[in-house]
Amino acid sequence: MENMDYDLRSIQEVRDLVQLGKVASERIKNYTDDLVDRILKNMVRAAQKHNVELARMAVEETGFGKVEDKTYKNHMASTLLYDAIKDMKTGGVIEEDSVNKVIEIAEPVGLLMGIIPSTNPTSTAIFKMMIALKSRNSIIFSPHPAAAKCTLRAVQLMHDAAVEAGAPMHIFGCITMPSMPATKELMHHDDIKMIIATGGPGLVKAAYSSGKPALGVGAGNSPAYIERTADVQQAVKNILASKTFDYGTICASEQSVIVEECNREAVIAEFKRHGAYFMSADETEKVCALLFKNGHAMNAKFVGRSPDVIAAAAGFSVPQGTTVLIGEQQGVGEGYPLSYEKLTTVLAFYTVKDWHQACKLSIDLLQNGIGHTMSLHTMDENIVREFSVKPASRILVNTGGTMGGTGASTGLFPSFTLGCGSWGGSSVSENVSPLHLINIKRVAYGIKDCSMLMSSDPAFNYPELRSAAAVPQPAPAVSCAAVSPQATAIPRSASSLQSTPVSRTAGASLTVDSLGDAGSPLTVELGGSSVPPGRTATGSTAVPVQSGGGDQDAGNVLLSRRRGCCSPLNNDDEGISRDQLAEMVKSLSKIIKGEGY
Repeated sequence: MENMDYDLRSIQEVRDLVQLGKVASERIKNYTDDLVDRILKNMVRAAQKHNVELARMAVEETGFGKVEDKTYKNHMASTLLYDAIKDMKTGGVIEEDSVNKVIEIAEPVGLLMGIIPSTNPTSTAIFKMMIALKSRNSIIFSPHPAAAKCTLRAVQLMHDAAVEAGAPMHIFGCITMPSMPATKELMHHDDIKMIIATGGPGLVKAAYSSGKPALGVGAGNSPAYIERTADVQQAVKNILASKTFDYGTICASEQSVIVEECNREAVIAEFKRHGAYFMSADETEKVCALLFKNGHAMNAKFVGRSPDVIAAAAGFSVPQGTTVLIGEQQGVGEGYPLSYEKLTTVLAFYTVKDWHQACKLSIDLLQNGIGHTMSLHTMDENIVREFSVKPASRILVNTGGTMGGTGASTGLFPSFTLGCGSWGGSSVSENVSPLHLINIKRVAYGIKDCSMLMSSDPAFNYPELRSAAAVPQPAPAVSCAAVSPQATAIPRSASSLQSTPVSRTAGASLTVDSLGDAGSPLTVELGGSSVPPGRTATGSTAVPVQSGGGDQDAGNVLLSRRRGCCSPLNNDDEGISRDQLAEMVKSLSKIIKGEGY
C-alpha cells in the first residue's frame, strides 16, 4: 500500500508539473533575443557559483567519478555552452534567401521532457536547461533515482536564476518522487511535445516508443586505433586523459585500444610509463566477472570507479597511482567481455597486423555500440579517409574520445546528448543543440509560372509524348439529315465562323479555326456532289467532311457545336433562321471549291 501511495503521488506530481510547465512554455515563446540572452547569462552566473557544490553532491550521491572532473563538466554545460549558442538564431526570422525567395521562421517546440542519467546528472540537467531556454521551451526532468537529489538541486538553482532574470515561473521542473510510473506518465502526457533522452538503453527505447518526437542516444563502444604513423606519445596521452576523465563515465570515452604489430611494444611502454596496469589473463577474467552481470550489462557498482577500487574488489592489488586497467583480448563478442562498453577505468587491448585488420576489427567492435564514436590516431590522411566510412557518427582524429566527442577539444558542438544516427536507432547523428528544439516554418514565394513548368523546362524532353500528340484524333461522325424548317437551329456563335486559307490535298476534310468566341471545332457534313474529289481545306484542326446523296440544297447540311463537341441540335438550342443557315452553307461551299480565296 505504501508503494502504491508513493506511485500515485508521483503520478499526480507529474500532472501538476506539466500543467505549470505548459503555462510557462506559452509565456516564453514570444520572448525577444535580448531577454533570452539576459536570462542565459544569469543562469551561467548561477552555475559558476555552484558548479563545485553540484559536482560534490553528484559524487557523494552516486559514487561515480571525480569532483574536479564533474566540476569541469558543469562548467562546459554552462559557460562553454553559452559561448557556443549566444549568437545562434532560434526565434523569429532566422534566414532569408533573396534569390529563391524563401524565409525561414523558427518557433519553439513547446513543453519538453528531459531524462537524466546517473553518470552525468548535474551537467546533463544544466545543458538541457540551457538549450531549452535558448530555443524558448520549458522542460520537466525525470531524474535517475540514484541521482535525484543533485539533479533536483541543479534544476532549482537554474530555475531561480532564470526567473530572477525574467523567465516565467515553472520554466524548469523536476520530479521529486522519481518512479517508473511517474516517468511513463510524463513520457506519454499529451502536453509533452518532445523527449530528450539521455540514459540507459531501456529508457531511450521507451522514449522512441512513446509516440512523441524524441532525441535519444545509444550506447557507445568506441575503439581507439593507434596507426603506425601516429605520434605514440601524444596518442597515449590523449587516450589516458579521456579514459581517466571522471573515471570513464562519458559514453564517448575509449573502450578498446587497437595497435599494430610494428608499434605494439612502443605503445605498451608508453602506457606503462603513464601508470597503466596490464592485467594477466587471470586478473582480466576476474575483472570481467566483476564488471558485468546479466550478460553484458555493466554492474552499476563499478561504473565510474578508480582502478584500485576495481582491482581490490577483484582480489588483486595494483601499484599506487595506477591510471587504468588494461586487458588483452583476442576476439569480439561472446567469450570476450571487455569487447563491450565499460563506463569505468578499464580498457580492452588488441594487436593487428595492419590497417586492413584494424578496419575489420573496428567495425566488429562498433557493432556493440554502433553509430556512436570511434577514435583514430594517425598522420596519414588516406587512413583518415579509409576510416571515415565506419558506422560511427563521430570519427575523432588525434584527440581523446571524451573531450573530442562532446566538443571540448574539437570543433563539434559542445553537448552532453550525442546522437548515434540510424545505426544506433537515434533520430539524429550529430551533437544535440538548441536547433533540434525548434520548428522551422518556411515562407516560399512563387518564382516560376505554374502554367509553363513543362514548356519552359529544357530537361523535360520526352519524344514519345510529342509523337503521340501529333496523331490527330478523328472527330465523331455526324450523319446527314434533312433540316426541318420548324426545328432547325445552331448556336449563334457559329454565325461568326472564321475561315482560313486552304490548300488542295488528297482526302475529303474541312479544317476551320474556330466557331466565333467558342474556339471549338466544327463538324460539317455536306450532301450532294459539291465537294470535288481531291479537294481539301486545311487549317489548324482537321474535321471530317462526308459526302452523301441528294441535291446540293442547303437543307442537306447540318452544323452543330454543343457542350464542346459535335452533336445533333435540340429545339432548346438558341439558333438562327433557315435563311441564315443557307447563306452560311453557300459560303462554305465556295471555300471547299476553291473560290473566293
